[in-house]
Amino acid sequence: MAKQRLVPLDGAMNFRDLGGYQTADHRTVAWGRIYRADSLSSLSAKDLQLLADRRITVDCDLRTAFEQRAMPDKLAAGMRYIDCHVYAEEGDADQQSDVPGKILPAGYLGSIYQHIVLNVHSQHAFGKVMRELVELAPDEALVFHCSAGKDRTGMMAALILKMLGVDDQTIIKDYLLTNQLYDFAASRQLPSADQMGQMVAKMNTTKGDGPVMKGFLATIEQGWGTVDQFLIRQLDLSVQEIDRLRQKFLE
Repeated sequence: MAKQRLVPLDGAMNFRDLGGYQTADHRTVAWGRIYRADSLSSLSAKDLQLLADRRITVDCDLRTAFEQRAMPDKLAAGMRYIDCHVYAEEGDADQQSDVPGKILPAGYLGSIYQHIVLNVHSQHAFGKVMRELVELAPDEALVFHCSAGKDRTGMMAALILKMLGVDDQTIIKDYLLTNQLYDFAASRQLPSADQMGQMVAKMNTTKGDGPVMKGFLATIEQGWGTVDQFLIRQLDLSVQEIDRLRQKFLE
């Protein structure tokens, strides 16, 4: 299986492998285990076969119930669907968590991200994805997604990469690549191979600050000190489960 950041599909514009990123302790996020994506409602038969070939067996849907009903996911054979809607809906615990530390002020979009990471229900949704990763079989892979693979998916990706030990600047660069791909997703036009290569190259060299994602990460660090403490206190993961995640998804 090719080690490629962007996975070209007929029916999804922002389907990406989180593998290959380096960590502070010189390890590498495993390729072919964790994927992030936009909507999976328009996948072709060829796409579904590709997902099956990559052993993607778990689909964590971060979208609202309305989005899920309007554009239901298409699943490959043997794929298990998990509702992980991030935005609180009727019956959910729509309240903000108590934060032990100081929280940075943020702009409009940054304040939305901050509200989500501090929301009790959103934390529960993020925790469901993490728990699926904990239980994922060694020869299987997982995909999580929203509608455009930008905001909710970006926050989930940031939590996973941060937990695995990827530095903030790399996480921000990954987020900036999402912004570039979003233009293609909005127009429903698949970027060419050359365009994909150019975007990955730009992601690898950009010095962009990414203030929205930077604020998201700072909220966790200032609120709980470390991402581990956030995962333990708010997502209800144990120290042993966090260690298992690192053992499973780092090489």
